[in-house]
Amino acid sequence: MLKAILDSSVLVSAFLTPQGAPGQVLDAFEAGVFRMYLSREILAETAQALLRDPKLRARYGFDRKAVEAFCDGLEATSEMVADLPTVEAVPRDPKDNPIVATAMAARADYLVTGDRRHLLPLGRYEHVRIVSVREFLALLARS
Repeated sequence: MLKAILDSSVLVSAFLTPQGAPGQVLDAFEAGVFRMYLSREILAETAQALLRDPKLRARYGFDRKAVEAFCDGLEATSEMVADLPTVEAVPRDPKDNPIVATAMAARADYLVTGDRRHLLPLGRYEHVRIVSVREFLALLARS
């Protein structure tokens, strides 16, 4: 079974628009199509991204409790990875290194991201293939 990391950009998008492509990825996970691995770092970044902008909360009509429930649900259903290795995979955006480190620690096949500036251009880091949400959905459809 495929092993994948979803970065915070994918998780935020799935939370905000569950009917979109990122939501479809979460649906596939919930259906048992692939194994999802996360870390506290990814969940913290997801919660922070959702909570830092009051206009975003007002536009989509969610509160802190909804974000906490979403992140708690992800933590309960995914396989959590700790003891992340130190990696210097993303020199132009070092805050993305824990995402890659999570993929390395999980020995994931894929890192699924919406980060077109820093992560997607890498294409691969060691054994982990870095793909967009649409690419990952296509891979799941073929397997």
